[in-house]
Amino acid sequence: MKLIVGSPGTWSGLALRVSQCVFAMASIAAMASSFGFTNYSAFFYMILALMVQLIWSLALAGVDIFSIRNKKDIHTVAHVTVIVLGDWITAVLVFTGASASASVTILFTKDTHICRVYSRLACGQFALSVVLAFIVWLLGAASCFSGFWLLVSFL
Repeated sequence: MKLIVGSPGTWSGLALRVSQCVFAMASIAAMASSFGFTNYSAFFYMILALMVQLIWSLALAGVDIFSIRNKKDIHTVAHVTVIVLGDWITAVLVFTGASASASVTILFTKDTHICRVYSRLACGQFALSVVLAFIVWLLGAASCFSGFWLLVSFL
């Protein structure tokens, strides 16, 4: 088994997956507890992308726990290819959702000052949720990079 930090089936890989789950749940909770997020499709899309990321990360955390507990090597080309493809897909989804939501948040707070006019909008929570979503994306990018590095090392 190759020792690459963050690769599937290792303690560091499990830590990355659990961190992704924690930050995704925090971002979802921050957005879902704010008033009016369902009126804007960018926020709704970000929540959907974070839910997909959460499910994917939970599933791979289970695979990591199984691999660590039973001392199984899951570093085969087939397993790593599926994990890398899934990581790339979820990372792109989260990045596009976070970017779209960030643009709407900037529009509300800096450009049109809607947050001042409509004080019921929780623009602070929108911004917090977007920042947490970008952290999820950075952790996902780290998982992508370590999986891709492992995949390339098979060649």
